[in-house]
Amino acid sequence: MMYDVIVVGAGIVGLAHALAAARAGARVLVLDRDARAVGASVRNFGFVTVTGQARGAGWQRARRSASVWREVAAPAGIAIVQEGLTLVARRPEAAAVLDAFMATEMAEGCRLLDPAELARRLPALRPGTAVVALQSSADLRVESRDAIPRLAAWLETAHGVAIRRGVAVTEVVEGGVITAERSYTAPVVIACPGDEGAALFPAAFAAAGVRRCTLQMLRLAAPGDRHASPVMSDLSLVRYEGYAALPPAAALAERLAREEREALAHGIHLIAVQSADGTMVVGDSHVYGDSVEPFARAAVDDAILAQWSALFGTPPRVVERWTGSYASVAGRHSLVEAPFPGVRLVVVTSGTGASTAFGLAEEVIAGLVGEGHLRWAR
Repeated sequence: MMYDVIVVGAGIVGLAHALAAARAGARVLVLDRDARAVGASVRNFGFVTVTGQARGAGWQRARRSASVWREVAAPAGIAIVQEGLTLVARRPEAAAVLDAFMATEMAEGCRLLDPAELARRLPALRPGTAVVALQSSADLRVESRDAIPRLAAWLETAHGVAIRRGVAVTEVVEGGVITAERSYTAPVVIACPGDEGAALFPAAFAAAGVRRCTLQMLRLAAPGDRHASPVMSDLSLVRYEGYAALPPAAALAERLAREEREALAHGIHLIAVQSADGTMVVGDSHVYGDSVEPFARAAVDDAILAQWSALFGTPPRVVERWTGSYASVAGRHSLVEAPFPGVRLVVVTSGTGASTAFGLAEEVIAGLVGEGHLRWAR
């Protein structure tokens, strides 16, 4: 079988590129070293976050990606388990950030809720917790552990994408890839290795200053009530660039530095999402370094649960704990490099793969077509 495109990596970034290439008419082969999806793409919230992404290209990619998720979900058998976002502002300074946000183009599909309306929408919220809240209709959530395998299976059946697992690529060269057993050839290679990419592209990773971010996450027993949308709070406003770059965010950051030292020390901001079975996925923390820390710390989990408690009171029991990791470059959405003609290295370096990969992939494929690397007729 002859292929037009080889994609290295079957995480969300790799699968997004496989979809974009297949939609453009390419014959696509995806290679992944693991027997099943076990990496960053299934260790996250499955929260496709549009609201709060960096103004400009980041926000536009997220909007496009959410649109693609909605296009493919039903055909691929992927359930959209939550829609939108509720961001609870607990402090006046946080409310000021939301006011500023509502004056931007990024507030499309958003509105502010006063405490009374918020209480009706989110009755589990502790009384007196919120000054105001932002409600967005742009975001959505899938269950990553189900969505990624279903997306891969659908790409095979609906788009003829060949996916071969248990195949470790040892080298990417012009015109193909080399594995331990054989070589594969194609005019275009798109390498999407995530935070393991230093093994294939050490110079590119070193030049970009790529680090690895380790996070901790929790699943809580079902609390007995339903959350219509994912929930965030004040700490997210100083982490997500779409809010943090607004002038009022400086005052909020100063106050949080005094009042939330432990959370900030662990890189924690609250995201709480609900699965179809009622359980809550809650997180997360962010610790940066040259390698992934294998040991989860109880103090970090406790600090995450403290953020839950501030909004909802005593948390349900923890039924599952895990860690994840992703490639990170401060202030940079992604690393897109062309180490050889027809070869692209693509790594999302902002922890937003689920939220922005479909949009980014369409840009990469359009670039390859525009440069003449992809020419075919079906």
